[in-house]
Amino acid sequence: MDIESIKARLDSEINQINSPESLEALRVKYLGRKGVLAQLTSSIPTLPQEQRASFGKEVNALKNKVIFLLDERQKSFASLVSESRPGFLDLSLPGIAQDLGRLHPLTQVIKEICDIFTSMGFLVVEGPEIETEYNNFTGLNIPLEHPSREAFDTFYIAPQATHPSPNAKSRQHTAGSSVQQKLLLRSHTSSMQISVMKSRQPPLAVVVPGRVYRPDAVDAAHSFMFHQIEGFMVDENIRFSDLKGILEFFAKRVFGEDIKMRFRPHFFPFTEPSAEVDISCIICRREQRRENREEKKCSVCEGKGWLEILGSGMIHPNVFKNVGYDPKKYTGFAFGMGVERIAMLKYGINDIRLFFENDLRFLRQF
Repeated sequence: MDIESIKARLDSEINQINSPESLEALRVKYLGRKGVLAQLTSSIPTLPQEQRASFGKEVNALKNKVIFLLDERQKSFASLVSESRPGFLDLSLPGIAQDLGRLHPLTQVIKEICDIFTSMGFLVVEGPEIETEYNNFTGLNIPLEHPSREAFDTFYIAPQATHPSPNAKSRQHTAGSSVQQKLLLRSHTSSMQISVMKSRQPPLAVVVPGRVYRPDAVDAAHSFMFHQIEGFMVDENIRFSDLKGILEFFAKRVFGEDIKMRFRPHFFPFTEPSAEVDISCIICRREQRRENREEKKCSVCEGKGWLEILGSGMIHPNVFKNVGYDPKKYTGFAFGMGVERIAMLKYGINDIRLFFENDLRFLRQF
């Protein structure tokens, strides 16, 4: 075959193309399995040895020319369509998939918890992540010698400008005090108890979600930053039984109606009496295992059958005094929970670091 005559014929045929169908027919004629280029390529072995290399180069050049001319002609058809039909959408073009965003699992759990408490009349309030030492500790009846106030247990930032006290141990962080006021990254959302109660009068029913910070070494169960939800209610004649009823309603909404609860005596400086709240293990269902006579130890509750979910108690009278409430007139309760802990129990997650690694394979499961 004469390649030069094929090139001349190709130019003529390209100019006569007037439809996408005829263009496709021309493509098959030249580039198809039995087309012109395939015949030229198959003829190479029949040529003398000294002609094969040069002839092969000419065939490749012809192939590139055919592909170029066909592409250009295809583009000209596309431009003609768009000019004659403004806004034309070619449905034959491949689509561009759009990834749908979704809420982070911790955000979902925070929303679920807050929705449960707002359904009971609680108000959701958010506060600053940089707090004063007074709101974070002193106002909550946490004494200066408490370990949580040490520098290795709290992220202190810088002192707020003020008048230093001659004796650091005699610092009294009261409202309107002129002594040095330190700033810190809040170590719990309980600090908002002080801010809210100072600015509002009872009755109060508030939940406070937010990030908190503690200088903990990061491992499967700890992080230097995590999320808490603080809740508190203040009014006349608020009793411990009110606290138990509200927390039972919350726990059963989150973990299921069949769970059981228990309150264990504990100590918190800002509540008296205080209690930690446990739920029956939702992983091993200890009582069911007993019925089935299974002896395998649960890796979550370690065979105890109970899981701690939060701390709680009746607000200490000293906290009321610090915010200007009359402790003889008002009573109230408070509770606090770690959001990551609730989410890990709810979804069976065994490593807190998964929440913060931004691995889409993990996040897309929620």
